[in-house]
Amino acid sequence: MEDTVKQNLLQIQEDIAPYKPNIIAVTKYFDESAIIEAYNAGLRDFAESRVIEAVAKINNLPAEIRDNSKFHFIGHLQTNKVKKAVGAFDYIHSVDSVKLAKAISDEAQNIGKIQNVLLELNIAEEEQKYGFSENEIFNEFIYLKELPNLNIAGLMCMTPLGASERTQDEVFSEIVSLKKRLEEKFECQLKELSMGMSQDYKEAVKYGATMLRIGRKLFNKVR
Repeated sequence: MEDTVKQNLLQIQEDIAPYKPNIIAVTKYFDESAIIEAYNAGLRDFAESRVIEAVAKINNLPAEIRDNSKFHFIGHLQTNKVKKAVGAFDYIHSVDSVKLAKAISDEAQNIGKIQNVLLELNIAEEEQKYGFSENEIFNEFIYLKELPNLNIAGLMCMTPLGASERTQDEVFSEIVSLKKRLEEKFECQLKELSMGMSQDYKEAVKYGATMLRIGRKLFNKVR
């Protein structure tokens, strides 16, 4: 698989040139050998969506990789898994409610950690997806930004499954606009835009994505 990952990474980098977002390898469907292969290909950021499985996987990695990598949680996080998540992940991308943000803040405070988080937005207001609506994020942001031991690093979103290029553009454009309005209203800096996956990363970078979450495109063999 190692040669496959290297070839796919080169293709992705070519696709997104001259942009240079951080490519996060989504390893949630693979064991630790995939992380090792991606690390050897030059990647240093890895994303998981199930806390218990991810913690076991991370613990099984060689110390060099654990010490020189960043781990991102991108799935829906239940409050009863917050303690383990805060202990294991550098970034939690999927903060989708005030309740969850408060639980993360409390646990980070307990262990003396500043937890990097991104606020998940559901701009299209899809019923099957989690995330703040536009109205909710503006109503709750003043409270969220004051929670201790949280660094609100930016925003995260997903386009609807099977979305057309036009719909992708609309979602990404709205996220960028919303980011600017939040920064102006609340006098803050939201550095990261976690948007763009295997199916839409080429569009995402055009709108300023700083983090791409890529799994299938990175690990699957090109047919």
